[in-house]
Amino acid sequence: MSNPREEFLAGDRLEDVALFLADSYVSDDRLERFGDRVDDGIVIVVDGERGRSAFQAATGTGAMEFAKSAMSNEGEITADLAGGRCPDAADDEEHAVQFVFAFAEDQNEEVGGIYADGAVVHAYAQCTCGTAFSDRWNVTDETDK
Repeated sequence: MSNPREEFLAGDRLEDVALFLADSYVSDDRLERFGDRVDDGIVIVVDGERGRSAFQAATGTGAMEFAKSAMSNEGEITADLAGGRCPDAADDEEHAVQFVFAFAEDQNEEVGGIYADGAVVHAYAQCTCGTAFSDRWNVTDETDK
């Protein structure tokens, strides 16, 4: 595996963070040299400290502060980190993910729950409606999401 995003999603880059920036939120062709182009934006995987700084530069919000604000509002974030479903979206409303901040945590049997089953991806997203939400899953479940 040589793709940083694939390695991150497999739980192999626990010191790194992943960022998704939608084209509608940040449109800068220079970002492509740092990450993977996806349908609606770019996914960048970088070491944790640089990633948190890049997130703050792109969004104007501290990464951990954003994560804390989104943590209590569960939604659905796609396993590729490039989209999701806002928990405030009704079936007839148009909502889109503007950005995602994610990190992975190693398996921890002592904690129990999903942490006992393998590495866990924690993802936090911001919707165009302003709602911040979170999702988490085992990397082994990634293909099931």
